Amino acid sequence: MNTITSAGKIRTLLTVIAFAGAFGNMNAQLYKNKEGGGIISFFSKAPLEDIEGVNKKVTMVLKTTTNDIQFGVTMLNFKFSKPLMEEHFNENYVESDKFPICTFKGRINETVDYTKDGDYKVTAKGTLDLHGVAKEVEIPGTLTIKGGNILLNSKFNIKVADYKIKVPSMYVQNIAEEVEVTVNGTLEPFVKK
Repeated sequence: MNTITSAGKIRTLLTVIAFAGAFGNMNAQLYKNKEGGGIISFFSKAPLEDIEGVNKKVTMVLKTTTNDIQFGVTMLNFKFSKPLMEEHFNENYVESDKFPICTFKGRINETVDYTKDGDYKVTAKGTLDLHGVAKEVEIPGTLTIKGGNILLNSKFNIKVADYKIKVPSMYVQNIAEEVEVTVNGTLEPFVKK
C-alpha cells in the first residue's frame, strides 16, 4: 500500500510540474489553488445505492491572460463512505493502476474582468481525459472574483460509458449511467519563488 501511495504522490507532483510548465512564464497572471484549496466530487444516484466520492487533493491552474484552465486529480485520492466502494472504484471501474490521473485542459469562452470583484457565469471548452479516454466537453461554471482571489464552482454530468467505464451486470442497479461531477476551488495569484 505504501508503494501505491508514494507512486500516487509522485504522479501528483509530476502533474503539478506539467501544469506549471504548460503555461510557460509564471507570474501574477497565473492563479493556482493551494493544497486543500480544491475539491472534486462525484455523485451517482442509482436504485439500490447512492455513491459519492470526494477528492480534496486537486491541482487547479488558471492563466488569466489567455483564459486557459486546467485541473487534475490522482484517482487513488477519491474517498468514499465505505472502504468496499473505494476498492471497487479503483480496481473495477476506473482502474487506477492503469489510469492514475484524470485531467481537464481547456479554455474559458467568456471575457472575464479579473481585476473587478463579482460573479461571472462561464463555460469552459476543452478535453476531459478519464480512464484513458480523451473527450471534448463543455463545462458550465461560475467564477467569483473576490479580494484578488478567484473562486471556481462547476457542476456537470458525465456518462460513464463515454469513458469506457464498464459496470458489471450484477452492479447495474448500484451505479448510475450518468454521474454528477462538482468542482470547487479557490485560486490565488501564483508567485514564482
